[in-house]
Amino acid sequence: MVSVLLIEDDPLLRRGLELALSRYGHEIRAASSGEDGLHEFRRRPVDLVVLDLMLPGIDGLEVCRRLRSDGEVPVIMLTARGDDFDVVGGLAAGADDYVVKPAQPAVIDARIRAVLRRGVSAPDVASAGRMRTHRDLQIDTTALTVSRQGVNVALTATELRLLLTLSGSPEQVFSRQQLLREVWEHDYLGDSRLVDNCVQRLRAKIEANPAVPEYVQTVRGFGYRFGPL
Repeated sequence: MVSVLLIEDDPLLRRGLELALSRYGHEIRAASSGEDGLHEFRRRPVDLVVLDLMLPGIDGLEVCRRLRSDGEVPVIMLTARGDDFDVVGGLAAGADDYVVKPAQPAVIDARIRAVLRRGVSAPDVASAGRMRTHRDLQIDTTALTVSRQGVNVALTATELRLLLTLSGSPEQVFSRQQLLREVWEHDYLGDSRLVDNCVQRLRAKIEANPAVPEYVQTVRGFGYRFGPL
């Protein structure tokens, strides 16, 4: 059973999601504020956090940043609006995905399962061998670890899956829609901001100079490819 921490200040919505997501087989723990959510998470970690953006006190963005500083637990952001500021802010803070409210519990359940699959399954890497070495970057496709210059790099499941996908086909250009399908398992014309923000976070962790990326390169007008060429 997947354990989920739901941080939502609206009592009716919180109770409704608790009941609905429990029916989908999840173990739900709930908190009504950012402070309570962080306390609950540190008291007993969970498999995934569903986090409202607009919270009293510590808002969802800051909660997400603090969760990221504590570890790599997947985070799905709930936002009442779908505007760029909210979405980009949430993704930049480290959220793995987001859902715009009101959202059907079935949609949230599907996103939860998709995010968690990224953590337990990797793209098809069997034919690529265990180790991938690209200059000072090493990717262990069996242990699912990454190091640069011999120092381990902590990646979230989504960041790791993106890196495995890109590095599995060096020099191949992936469109954002391809990456949404392969990494996020979104089978609709989803939001390319998910890709762009995850690329930025990945670059910050594996590139010597994220402003001049060596590994995750932008192909203007098309998408991204893995280098160095």
